[in-house]
Amino acid sequence: MKYCNSLTKYSRFFTREVMVGNVGIGGNNPIRIQSMTTTNTMDTEATVNESIRMINAGCELVRITAPSRKEAENLQNIKNELLKRGYNTPLVADIHYTPKAAEIAAKIVEKVRVNPGNYADKKKFEEIEYTDDSYKIELQRIKEKFTPLVKICKKYGTAMRIGTNHGSLSDRILSRYGDTPKGMVESAMEFLRICKDENYLEIIISMKASNTRVMVQAYRLLVAEMIKEKMNFPLHLGVTEAGEGEDGRIKSAVGIGTLLADGIGDTIRVSLTEAPEFEMPVAKKIIKHVNEIKNHQKICSLIKNPLHSFDYKKRKTNTVMNIGGKNPPIVKGDFSLKKKITPASFFALGYSYSIPLDKWHISEMAADYVFVGDHNLDFEVPGTLGVIYNYKKWIQDKKGYPLLTVNEYLKEKVKSEKINMIYTCFSDLSQELTNKLKTDKTAVLLIDTNNNNGIAEQRRLFAELINNKIKTPVVIGRTYQKMSEQQLQISSSVDIGALLIDGLGDGIFISASECISDQNNNSLSFGILQATRTRISKTEYISCPSCGRTLFDLQETTAKIRKETDHLKGVKIGIMGCIVNGPGEMADADYGYVGTGPGKITLYKEKTVVEKNIAETEAVNALINLIKKHGDWIEKN
Repeated sequence: MKYCNSLTKYSRFFTREVMVGNVGIGGNNPIRIQSMTTTNTMDTEATVNESIRMINAGCELVRITAPSRKEAENLQNIKNELLKRGYNTPLVADIHYTPKAAEIAAKIVEKVRVNPGNYADKKKFEEIEYTDDSYKIELQRIKEKFTPLVKICKKYGTAMRIGTNHGSLSDRILSRYGDTPKGMVESAMEFLRICKDENYLEIIISMKASNTRVMVQAYRLLVAEMIKEKMNFPLHLGVTEAGEGEDGRIKSAVGIGTLLADGIGDTIRVSLTEAPEFEMPVAKKIIKHVNEIKNHQKICSLIKNPLHSFDYKKRKTNTVMNIGGKNPPIVKGDFSLKKKITPASFFALGYSYSIPLDKWHISEMAADYVFVGDHNLDFEVPGTLGVIYNYKKWIQDKKGYPLLTVNEYLKEKVKSEKINMIYTCFSDLSQELTNKLKTDKTAVLLIDTNNNNGIAEQRRLFAELINNKIKTPVVIGRTYQKMSEQQLQISSSVDIGALLIDGLGDGIFISASECISDQNNNSLSFGILQATRTRISKTEYISCPSCGRTLFDLQETTAKIRKETDHLKGVKIGIMGCIVNGPGEMADADYGYVGTGPGKITLYKEKTVVEKNIAETEAVNALINLIKKHGDWIEKN
């Protein structure tokens, strides 16, 4: 199936232009940035003020929740006040369960967003067996319920986003397709077909998920399906419930950036558990990075595509010590440009040395290897840390493991018996090299690229290895210079995350000594692995970005839960402001904390309700007790 124009040449998938007020989306328009208010929609003043802050930060479309008729009606007051203050930015009404609210809003704002899973369908977490006939009956019922909105939008020139969320697929869709990217696509396509039947085409589509793999696969499948059915509607990209801080930014960059690099996406939203105006700078940095890959050096085309773009399948590789095979991807630090390396230097890589005890302490995010170049290490390093030297330095001392150029690897006879790491670019893949790699069980490739579109070039290298049946493990390396720490965070997440998402890569190496501290670089590397679900090293929080439906202070509550639980490696906790997306988006979480009323919290174990309507003041302790009950709690050191 085809989902993008090319895997080796950047080319944006061309979509039809949809006008949302005065803003064009799709076609030849730039990638648009949008966000969502967190205020109560009935508080006109607060919503207007927040909207203005968002607009001034670069927001081109402002989404506002309208859960009932009264909120939908108040959108007129919000719009009037914004116009009065000189702002004509298009407004988007966010609708979930109330078709009548959508029909009201469609006469006021420039765009409405509906979720197929709960707009006209059923979501009661019931397992129902649908026959072909009963399925058709439900489709007809949905058409009857949805068509009035379509006709109103058509009459008033209102655009629509059909926004499927991974966590809110209906019981009907789940019964036939399961909780899958395919189910997400079919959920949207049903509504798209209704729109086409009514000759209403002012539509934008989204396939959001908190799991970056699911999100990327769903969008790719959607594009493939649209191509099949001769559609080209614009696409809105976003990772739902990405969270806050570094984790939220990395996760958003991985999911959104991977697709933009494929040429997919016309508008984006970065969902952070922070004030909405903080989302725009992140979105701008993602777009900036992708824009820089457009005019890239030529990459030879791929005749036979062996990659798994629609389902996750890790590339099969040899096991070389702790690299490749069934091992999680390794993290390799870069100390090669340091003036001096001391035991204290290794603190940045997750190691701390106790002088009284004469031993190293190892954190959960301790790097697996470090490249030291030509340095002399006159002290004992942690036993779990592999040290990589330049080949000529390694030959002198025979300590650690060598990093060889391709020429050294092919010509030099003396090698390590355990690991030989070979610095390789795509242009280095000669027949001589590939033949030798096929039989060498000590070889590990450290790949790099100087191509502006490094994603495509390194992906092309992986394809060449797979097509030649070479199982050599690969550490994905990228070098960055003269870049702010924030931009580095975004750029590396896009560049490396896009490959890991597709099951490519057995490790990560970011060289950016002038951009970021060693400690933050190490944290970034582990963050990218966590965001791609390839190595879990810390607690994961699936936290919604807040909106007018939120029933508690999300930022404050998330901080409280983090404080108590951030030592629980591998545990996923969903923190949801309301019941609308809560249970569904937490489908991927181990535990859920959901606002179900003012001052009331309901706790979940996966999709199952465990305790209802707990007082908010007691809810964090109740969550901890729930984690303890299920055996996932450990005490902090």
